Amino acid sequence: MNLQPKEELTDTEVERGLKMVIGDGLAAEVMTALTGGAFLVAMALLMGANNFQIGLLAALPTFTNLFQLISIWLVRRYNNRRAIAVICALLARFPLLIIGALPFIISSSYSVEVLIFFLFFYYLFGSIAGPSWNSWMKDLVPEKSLGNYFSKRSRYTQTLNVVLSLLIALILDFIKQHYPQYQLFAYATMFMIGGTIGIAGAFILARAPEPQSVVTKDNIFKLFLKPLKDANFRSLLIFNSAWVFAINIAAPFFTVFLLKSLNLQLSFIIILGIISQLSSIITIRMWGTFADRYSNKTIIAISAPVYIIVFIGWCFVGLYKHMYMNIGLLVLIYIFTGISTSGINLSLTNIGLKLAPKEDAIVYLSTKNIITALFSTIAPLIGGYLADFFIRRHLNVTAQWGGPKLTKTFRLIELHEWNFLFVIAAVLALLALELLMQVKETGEVEKDKVVRIMRTNIRSSLKEYFLIGHLISLRENLWSIIKRRIAHSEKE
Repeated sequence: MNLQPKEELTDTEVERGLKMVIGDGLAAEVMTALTGGAFLVAMALLMGANNFQIGLLAALPTFTNLFQLISIWLVRRYNNRRAIAVICALLARFPLLIIGALPFIISSSYSVEVLIFFLFFYYLFGSIAGPSWNSWMKDLVPEKSLGNYFSKRSRYTQTLNVVLSLLIALILDFIKQHYPQYQLFAYATMFMIGGTIGIAGAFILARAPEPQSVVTKDNIFKLFLKPLKDANFRSLLIFNSAWVFAINIAAPFFTVFLLKSLNLQLSFIIILGIISQLSSIITIRMWGTFADRYSNKTIIAISAPVYIIVFIGWCFVGLYKHMYMNIGLLVLIYIFTGISTSGINLSLTNIGLKLAPKEDAIVYLSTKNIITALFSTIAPLIGGYLADFFIRRHLNVTAQWGGPKLTKTFRLIELHEWNFLFVIAAVLALLALELLMQVKETGEVEKDKVVRIMRTNIRSSLKEYFLIGHLISLRENLWSIIKRRIAHSEKE
């Protein structure tokens, strides 16, 4: 297998390489769906994990990003990003096979600590592969189509995730109900299958070509300081760090809250996740198009406030006596989560690629990942500690109506261990959003102008953008209905 880069790539080679990258993305999505997310949390809870251990599991993927300096050293030493990305991807995915095999060998001593130990190496090598892959993709994917290409890749992977996650959740719920003694072995089998498909994906990735890069020979620590001296990139680092810290205080505990506080079935939680994925799939192409046409910063300024409202919405889940009202609220929360996070995540990735100079792309992107990793790591650990702290504390806000025929008490808000985290996350995210104003991006357009343009485009292609179209023009539609009602009443 030849992993050497080429001086120049033909259009045919680039096109083939982009297909291989999507192929690896699909394989990696299967691997992630089987071994992460709600399934990993459910497995850890089954094994008796506490809040701090759940926070540690959430922190591992970002904590290991601190080791991305190794990736910079390897790229500068060998100048072969494809080889580094492929080899590290293989090394990352083998521990999943070990995790899957262990319950069949030493089931009596299998614990959360053992799970965390092997997942550390999975995330470690994945983090080392990441900067090499990012730098490689920056040179492989034409800059003018960055947004469209990665939104297309995300649509494919998210669609696969939707189908696979629902199928797995139904199987796991069936096993839990009829064969509870085999639950751990079911999760172990998922890890073995995920690891095998992930390794196959690494071989697919190896077939994508790499254009030769020019690597500077400066001291590695001087290189690390270079992005920090770039005022605009430093502003991006400050905003991104504050943002990930805010959301990771609470986001890793959404699934725990649904499983432990509401006692929802895993399949229903996955359905909620699918609703979020579908919302993301529907809107991510639009976000990619507008990010390419205007700016990623503008997309963040539009979608981030929606995500903040989502955190506030979580505070009202479980407040109502009727379960259908809680379910309806959860559906709305997951719809707007998908819409907002698709725009935020795509734009944060693209703006990092866009602001990083081509000759020092891997250094800039690694610095960004390392610094944000520190804050992403600390946040869920603090969140786990706060959840334990607030277990025996609660805050109730009620309103009471008293009359001759009716006395009624309304619960406006009720905060306990998880809800406190949601409020804290919303406040911190709102403060972080203020830091976005310091970031400057080429082609930046005022948010209000882009919203008006989006509304016009959405109305002209209503079928494609039905959901987001109603979101943006909701206020105007409501006002039109009110005016029609008034006019109708006057005629009568």
